[in-house]
Amino acid sequence: MKAIRSEIAKDLVRLKAELKEVESEMDDLIAASGVGAGDDQADAGTKTFEREHEMSLVYNARDMVLQTERALERIDTKTYGRCEDCGNAIGKARLQVFPRATLCMVCKQKEERR
Repeated sequence: MKAIRSEIAKDLVRLKAELKEVESEMDDLIAASGVGAGDDQADAGTKTFEREHEMSLVYNARDMVLQTERALERIDTKTYGRCEDCGNAIGKARLQVFPRATLCMVCKQKEERR
């Protein structure tokens, strides 16, 4: 468990750095959005697309940071590796592929069908 915690903690440091970078890029896009007043529709559309793409990256990065912090919390409270829905063990292979998993495969499949 110590090795897993160490690996997840390293991942958290990396994810926080990525989040800081995409937030900075988003701030730059917002600051530059006022520049170019009078752009044609294509330019305005491109800027809007870029801004929405950066917002998506920021949301994704924030979500990954939260999931990683939650995984560390679950390790500390000794609930890591247990499904939050049914309480059964989450398979080792699933946790190796996705260490932030909170649901076993059966519960995850049920969730995705909804």
